[in-house]
Amino acid sequence: MKQLHLKDIDTTAPKGTNKDKIKGKLEDILKDLDKLQNLLYAEGKHSILIVIQGMDASGKDGLTRDVFTSMNPQGVDVASFKEPVKEELAHDFLWRIHRQAPAKGMIQIFNRSHYEDILITRVHGLIDDEIAVRRMEAINDFERLLTQHNDTHILKFYLHVSHKEQLKRLEERLEDPQKMWKYNADDFKESKLWNKYMECYEDVFKQCNKVPWHIVPADQNWYKSYIVASTLQKTLENLKMKYPGMKK
Repeated sequence: MKQLHLKDIDTTAPKGTNKDKIKGKLEDILKDLDKLQNLLYAEGKHSILIVIQGMDASGKDGLTRDVFTSMNPQGVDVASFKEPVKEELAHDFLWRIHRQAPAKGMIQIFNRSHYEDILITRVHGLIDDEIAVRRMEAINDFERLLTQHNDTHILKFYLHVSHKEQLKRLEERLEDPQKMWKYNADDFKESKLWNKYMECYEDVFKQCNKVPWHIVPADQNWYKSYIVASTLQKTLENLKMKYPGMKK
């Protein structure tokens, strides 16, 4: 795969994109997704894994709320992977991830994912390049296992927010009472490592692309949600699912 450079990719919707039209399309897509998710659950032959990655304040939580809460909560799970606890550290780095892999009929959302173990760990020097390469090989094998042996369809989204927009959103957490609970002083420290994170992300896109990445412009929440929702819609439609007949 040709080396991807995030600085060359827009973080906003294409020029001339009509916000109102896109929001109207999104409403229709969400109604359709509700029906498709019900069909996925009823048929029970496939599963969907949504991997959401992005820098702090790229809108991962908001995306999950805006796109997935319109579906039946019985068929959707969300797992967030933060700093591993003692029990998790006693196992291989994918142990806690595999336990959250989706069962057939389910949509599983990873709000941050197995990729954190080759991103933040690498940026902070907790693993070297040799270990990172081995982990990326393991991730490719893990994703191949899910797709080939459990009919899991993996959609990987990187929420591509600009550094300027990220800092603006982090500052809002200091001022907006509804966002203060998200404030973490470490977010500003991590933001100073922006260039290093971009380098590590670009390496991930190059080395872990057997399941393709979707680079989603994330400066505008309405466009970000539309891209993710429409991608999921197409994926579900392509499964050609059918409701099972009456049980005998």
